[in-house]
Order: sequence, then C-alpha cells, then structure tokens
Amino acid sequence: MTALREFDARALYDAMNAERSARGMSWRQVADAIWEQSVELNARRRDHPISPSTLTGIAKRHDTTCQHALFILRWLGRSAESFVPGAVIDAPLPVAGPDRRLRWSLVALHEAVDDRRRERGLTWVQLARELRCGPSQLTGIKTARYAISMRLAMRITQWLEQPASTFVYLAEW
Repeated sequence: MTALREFDARALYDAMNAERSARGMSWRQVADAIWEQSVELNARRRDHPISPSTLTGIAKRHDTTCQHALFILRWLGRSAESFVPGAVIDAPLPVAGPDRRLRWSLVALHEAVDDRRRERGLTWVQLARELRCGPSQLTGIKTARYAISMRLAMRITQWLEQPASTFVYLAEW
C-alpha cells in the first residue's frame, strides 16, 4: 500500500479564492452561490445557509468538514482527490441538480472501514495509528451526526483504495 497523502485544504481554499476573484465576488456572494446550488432542496428543508466564515476559516484551520468540502467541490467542479497531491485514485463526484445536495454516507464509510479492518485483523487502535487519528474518531464515524474532518475522510478513502465518490450520494431527504 502506498503512503496516505493529505487532503490539502489550503489548496481547496486557494482554488475557491481564485474562482471568487475571477468572478469578482465577495465571500458573502460565494457563500450564497454555493448554497444556491441546491436552491429547490433548500426551500423545502429550510436549512441554515453556509456562512462566509465557514469558507474563509478553511485557510486558518487547514481543514474543513467532509460535508462542507462537498459544497465547495461542487461549486468548483472538482473531485476530492484533485486536492490530494499525488493521489493514485480519482473519480468525479456525482452531478447534482438544484433539488439535491452531495452528502457523504458516513454509515457506508464506517461499514467499509470496519469490514477492511476485520479482514486485515486490525484493532481500532492499530488502524487509528495507520490513519493518524484517534480510535474514537474512527468508531465515531458510525454515529457522526453531520460530518468528520475532510482530511481524515480522504485518508480513509485512500486506505480503502476507493475514490471519495464511492461514499458520496445525491441527497434529497
């Protein structure tokens, strides 16, 4: 197995900022445009929109949640792996209309991790060491209500030797 490479959240931010500048948009306008990608779904769900500070905070945190990353990747028209330097596997994300939103299936991700972990005879502690995280971060994926770190999600998909798109679906609730 090849070494697990890091998702470059700073590169994601830089790509988003470059697109923002090219379109002459403010961060508020970017947040609105990203949110409006699912305008029909948003009207039905009445969710709270993505905030500009969620977007600009990526530069400071050098990470984002896996769910927020999907909003941005969709807006940029890029795959998750395009922000993993030297990624071996790459696949486009599903195409969503205004009535859908891209979402990670954390249940499917957890099931795949647990299956592979058992196949390899690893404990959660051993696997956590390989994935450079805490064991509870892995076992908690099953019950995560909203999201996990995008950096961890991408280390996991690499360890599973699957593209991120395997675990992304078109949500309509």
